[in-house]
Amino acid sequence: MRGLFLAVFALLIVVGDTGRYAPQLVANATTALSYVREQAQLKLPSELSAENTYRVRSAFALLWHAAQLNSIEAQQTLMTSIEEITSHQLNPESHFPSPPGESTDSDELSQELSQESDELSQHRGNEQTAANTSTQVPKLNALYWLENLVSIDNADAAWLLYQLIGEQSASERFMALAAKGNVAEAQLAYAMSSQSPDKREKWLIRAAEQEYLPAQAALADWYLLHDQNKKAKPLLAATASLDMQSAFKYGRLLWDEGNVDEAKIYLKKAANLGQQQAKDALAITQRYSVTALGDVKPFDWAQGNQCLQRIQPFAASLATMIRADSFYRQFNNDERLASLSLCVAPPIWLPKGALSCSDDYNNRNVLGCDVKPLANIAKKRQFSHAVVVAKQGKANVQNGVMFLDIGDTYSVFVHELAHFAGFADEYPIARSMARKICDIQRISDFSPPNLVIDSPHYYAPVVTVSRWAKIDPNTIVAKAKTCEGVSKNSYKPSRRITFMEHHDTGAIPPLYLVLWQQQLEKQQAQRPISMNFFQAFHHQGDQKEAAHWLAKYEAFVGKTS
Repeated sequence: MRGLFLAVFALLIVVGDTGRYAPQLVANATTALSYVREQAQLKLPSELSAENTYRVRSAFALLWHAAQLNSIEAQQTLMTSIEEITSHQLNPESHFPSPPGESTDSDELSQELSQESDELSQHRGNEQTAANTSTQVPKLNALYWLENLVSIDNADAAWLLYQLIGEQSASERFMALAAKGNVAEAQLAYAMSSQSPDKREKWLIRAAEQEYLPAQAALADWYLLHDQNKKAKPLLAATASLDMQSAFKYGRLLWDEGNVDEAKIYLKKAANLGQQQAKDALAITQRYSVTALGDVKPFDWAQGNQCLQRIQPFAASLATMIRADSFYRQFNNDERLASLSLCVAPPIWLPKGALSCSDDYNNRNVLGCDVKPLANIAKKRQFSHAVVVAKQGKANVQNGVMFLDIGDTYSVFVHELAHFAGFADEYPIARSMARKICDIQRISDFSPPNLVIDSPHYYAPVVTVSRWAKIDPNTIVAKAKTCEGVSKNSYKPSRRITFMEHHDTGAIPPLYLVLWQQQLEKQQAQRPISMNFFQAFHHQGDQKEAAHWLAKYEAFVGKTS
């Protein structure tokens, strides 16, 4: 007890004698903290004895006094000590917090920095009042000392305070202050909290410039998302040796650039670290090879009525090939669809640039490609439908061609596959399409097997309802959402939410499978790729090629010239 008294008494004498001399305050505080560290094996523990608690309180008071005299060293020493004491309170993943809601622009950032956290400000005021009216040293409370530092715009303190009290309780002010103060972790969190593309990129760049690995990886992802591979490449190169996700993405990028040998090095590195996509990529490179348009060989389809639709997938990059192969393999293992006369061939890996694709094809805000380069392959392989997997865009089916991107799942593939057979969507469709399919005079032109609409006396088409009843007399006609966009009623043959409303539910009622097979057997109800080729070549002015594909179309649907 005598030692404790002498230590505190000495510190108080120093405060009085040194007056406002900050270096001496820091020196004496450091001496007191060093004594505690030596007892705790070089780090301030989270649990202190009563005597050491008083020493640390006294040292913190000296450091805060020096910090108010604009001593950067005092702020740094106080921050280091607080971090040691609170290290056990931080989640190991706290460097990557789920960010709170965003601020909309740079003006709001300044506004955030001027706002106080009411709860902590009140707490700090209560502590300060107690300190001013008591002979005791202020309480050893990490939040209290951090809030003091935040009050003089210490960015590191703001970030630590944000981490300690959690995003639900923390003011955005703390994260914003830390970001502005060049704390890389806070800049990354602040970037990811923003819904503004410009603001997000700005803060990602600032964090990445500090060589903060997670920020560099996030910025690389941002550039890849926006098809800026040249900007992403150096970031991936910098992080690939430390992060398996970056190693995979860097290897994939190198592969698409034609640098196959180096790409395999990084893919193997990622695979060895357990990255599943890298394992899949290496498997793809072993099973397939890039094939020029003119070098594709014929394919032997199953004979008879086993392949009423012959479907050929295509891809033109490693990433899209991985996805196309996954669709192919999952389809062949999908017992739900085993009874259908559908055949899917292994995907063909085309050279980069073989197909010209866009996520806003023909200004329709959907994914699409110019498929004319596939015409000669169709002549060799005799497929009736195609699947093109591209980098990015909204999935859709257009005249015998399904367009998917690398983000689409197998359930999307199955949903679009049903469109090949004429099934209608059971969610609210676009008004332009609803005006056609939901019109009593025009629905017969489409005759979707899973949809009818109101008519003055019954449902339309009547034949569709009769078809349902013939398959299952207990069929319940239930409300569908298809025609909501034009304020009309539509109906489906199931009360369930089916895969035509929510593809990820996986619900394909037995009645739908029967209808699907019936549609396959009615080839006049389908639109094969030959119609797509006919329209494309006719629009181009190549009437000879257009005539060839029109004849193919008419033969498929059973018409005569």
